[in-house]
Amino acid sequence: MKKNERYQFVLEYFEKQMPVAETELNFENTYQLLVAVILSAQCTDKRINLVTPSLFRRFPDLKELSHADFDTVFDLIRSISYPNNKAKHLIGMAQMVMQDFNGVVPMTVEDLIKLPGVGRKTANVITSVIDHQPNMAVDTHVFRVSARIGLTSNAKTPLSAEKQLIKHIPKSKIHIAHHWLILHGRYICTARNPKCNQCEISSACNFFKKLKIDV
Repeated sequence: MKKNERYQFVLEYFEKQMPVAETELNFENTYQLLVAVILSAQCTDKRINLVTPSLFRRFPDLKELSHADFDTVFDLIRSISYPNNKAKHLIGMAQMVMQDFNGVVPMTVEDLIKLPGVGRKTANVITSVIDHQPNMAVDTHVFRVSARIGLTSNAKTPLSAEKQLIKHIPKSKIHIAHHWLILHGRYICTARNPKCNQCEISSACNFFKKLKIDV
C-alpha cells in the first residue's frame, strides 16, 4: 500500500467511526484549556481532571492566577507530576499574558511558545482545539501510532513527525486527526500490548504486517 493510499484509508476509517473526537481534558474556556495542557505534560488527563476543578475555583481567570503565590498553587497541584516547575510556569504564564498580551491568550504558535511552560506541542493543541487551526500536536501517542501505521517514516523527533503528518493530511482535518491518533493510541494502539486483534485499520498498518511476518 502506497503512503497516500494508507493516509486515505486511515482518515476515512476515523472519519466514519469517530466523527466527533475531542480532547479528554475538561475545560470551559481558553484559559482553562491552557492551564490543563500545561499541567498535562507527563501526566494523565484523568489526573489533571481531578486537580483542575479546585484550581479553577481558587483562580477563575488569568488575572487571579497572575497574582497567585507559589505555595497556594503548588498545594493545589501537588498530586500531579513536577508540581514545583508547573506551579512556577502557571504563575509566570498568567503574568506574561496579562502584561504582554493585554490579558488575552494569544492564538498563534509563535506567541504561545513565548509563555512559560508552553512548548510547540502545547501551542499546537491550543490553536487547533480552540481555533481549529491546521496544527498537529505530536505527543507520545501520536508519535508512536503514526510511526507504527506507517503515516510517518524515520521521524526521529516530534517536529519531524509533525511536518510529515501535516504534509499528507488535508488542512481541514488536521485539528481532528490529532485527536483520532491520540485516542487510537490511548485505547487501541497502546505502547505495551497493542490490541491489534481489535484494530480495524490493521490491514493498512506496517506494524501489524511485520507482526504477521515475524509470526
